[in-house]
Amino acid sequence: MEWLQIIILSLVQGITEFLPISSSAHLILTPHVFGWADQGLAFDVAVHVGTLIAVVTYFRGELRQMFVACVSGKSGGCHHRDARLTGLVVIGTLPAVIVGGVFHDVIATTLRSPMIIAITTIGFGLLLLLANREHTNAKDEYGINMKLALGIGLAQVLAFIPGTSRSGITMTAAVLLGMHRDSAARFSFLLSIPLILGGGIYKTVLLYQSAQPVMWGSLLLGIILSAISAFACIYWFLRFIQKFSFTPFVIYRLLLGAVLLVILV
Repeated sequence: MEWLQIIILSLVQGITEFLPISSSAHLILTPHVFGWADQGLAFDVAVHVGTLIAVVTYFRGELRQMFVACVSGKSGGCHHRDARLTGLVVIGTLPAVIVGGVFHDVIATTLRSPMIIAITTIGFGLLLLLANREHTNAKDEYGINMKLALGIGLAQVLAFIPGTSRSGITMTAAVLLGMHRDSAARFSFLLSIPLILGGGIYKTVLLYQSAQPVMWGSLLLGIILSAISAFACIYWFLRFIQKFSFTPFVIYRLLLGAVLLVILV
C-alpha cells in the first residue's frame, strides 16, 4: 500500500466508525473512487484496533466503574448502576454476536455491492430523520431496561448490511425507544466495544491462518491515524449532538445515496 492510501483509509475508518454514516460503506467505496486494490485483511485489522483504542480511551472512566462494580459485587448506589449498565451492554451485544457468527459467510460475500449500499444509505438515512424527535421523558443509558437494550441490540443486527451504519441504526432505535440523543450515542459507542474487539480477534485469527505478509510500518501508521481521528470524532460528535439534531448526517446520507444511484443506474 502507498502512504497516501494508508493515510486516507485510516482517516476514513476513524472518522466514519462512530458517525451515523456507515464506516463499512465508506471503506468499500473509497478504493473504488481512487482505483485502489483492496486494502487487505491486515490493514482492516489495524484500523479497527485503532478505533477500539479510541473508544476505550474515551470511555475509560465509565469502563473502569463498570468493571469495579462487576468485580466488587456491591449492590448499592453507583456500583449497582454501573453493574446494571454492564448487563445492558451484554444484552444489547448478544443479537449481533449470534447473527454474525451464524451468517458471517453470507454477509461477507453477498451484501457488499454498491447498489445495496446506495439503497441502505438512503433508507436508513430517512429512518435516522425520525430520531430527531425525542420523547418528553427521555431516558439516559442508566435508565433503560433490559427489553429496551435488547431492542437496540436487535436493531444493531441490521448493521451487517453495508450502508446501514452500526452507530446510526443503534442511535435511531435508542431514540425511538425513549432515550436522549446524546445518551443514545454514548450507549451506541459502549455497544461498539465488544463487537470491535470480537471482530478484531476473529480477523486476527484469519490473518494468522492465511500467512499473509505483514507490513508492520503501514499497520502501525494505520492504527495511530485511525485512533486519533476516531477519538476526535467521538469527542466532537457527543458535544454536537447535545445541541443539534441528526439532520446534517441525514442530508449527507441522502446526497451520498443519490450520487451512487446516479452513477449505478
